[in-house]
Amino acid sequence: MRIPALVMTALCLTACGSSGGGSSGTEDIKIGMSVSTLNNPYFVQLRDGAQAQAKQLGATLTVTDAQNDASQQVNQVQNFTSQSMKAIIINPVDSDAATPAVKAADRVNIPVVAADRGVNGAEVAQTVASDNVAGGKLGAQELAKQIGERGNVVVLQGTPGTSASRDRGQGFAEGIAAYPGIKVVARQPADFDRTKGLDVMTNLIQSHPGVTGVFAENDEMALGAIKALGSKAGAQVKVIGFDGTPDGIKAVRAGTMAATVAQQPRLLGQEAVNAAVKLAKGETVEKTVAVPVKVATKENAAEFQTS
Repeated sequence: MRIPALVMTALCLTACGSSGGGSSGTEDIKIGMSVSTLNNPYFVQLRDGAQAQAKQLGATLTVTDAQNDASQQVNQVQNFTSQSMKAIIINPVDSDAATPAVKAADRVNIPVVAADRGVNGAEVAQTVASDNVAGGKLGAQELAKQIGERGNVVVLQGTPGTSASRDRGQGFAEGIAAYPGIKVVARQPADFDRTKGLDVMTNLIQSHPGVTGVFAENDEMALGAIKALGSKAGAQVKVIGFDGTPDGIKAVRAGTMAATVAQQPRLLGQEAVNAAVKLAKGETVEKTVAVPVKVATKENAAEFQTS
């Protein structure tokens, strides 16, 4: 029985090699991926997209959850390096804290791809991310439209030190500056977390009872803010999120979230794996890949619904 099996295997490999498609040449490619947290539906989608693409290409992908702990993520990337992975994908907890681990991988010629968030102070082979500055501007424009271009608004910021929070905040600030009738009365971090978004928004309502708009730098914080606002959400107070997660889109369709700047996390994961496989084969890739974002409102939210 063994001989026919070997013959069949040889024939299959020959056919695959001659076709130039499928998973040819990727069977021995092992890639490590450290995700900032899998307690956030957005990053679950990012992981799912990466896993699906690795399976399609025939590469072996090992995914770890850093649980929003920058030191734990450094250890994970160092482990990938010691295991001689052919490439590493990192979705940084902290864009600065990730630097030493990325440099260590680079020293032993293991290419690193940054997904969704950049790495500061270290050279990565590619950064795959949404255009967060442009997304922040879109969020500002939509919020201005929703509140009639006047009123007091607050900003729920993401985890300090992440490029996503910095860029979304920058884009929002630049965008909202075009509306002199709108005043940003508070900016406060809620670490991209729903529970913290609830707590921070509860406090902000007390200190700024006249707020009519909220820009949250991700959907999880926006959903926390909506819970804090209760019946005011969608009526007296317009909340804009960012990510386009399934829960976020559902809230938009329900009318409690005015809009969300929708990303494509599955596509981000797919693109990161595509780059990692190419790099593992010694091929060159573009330094940056920007995945488009789009504002999802009640009118068009159905096209973003995934479940």
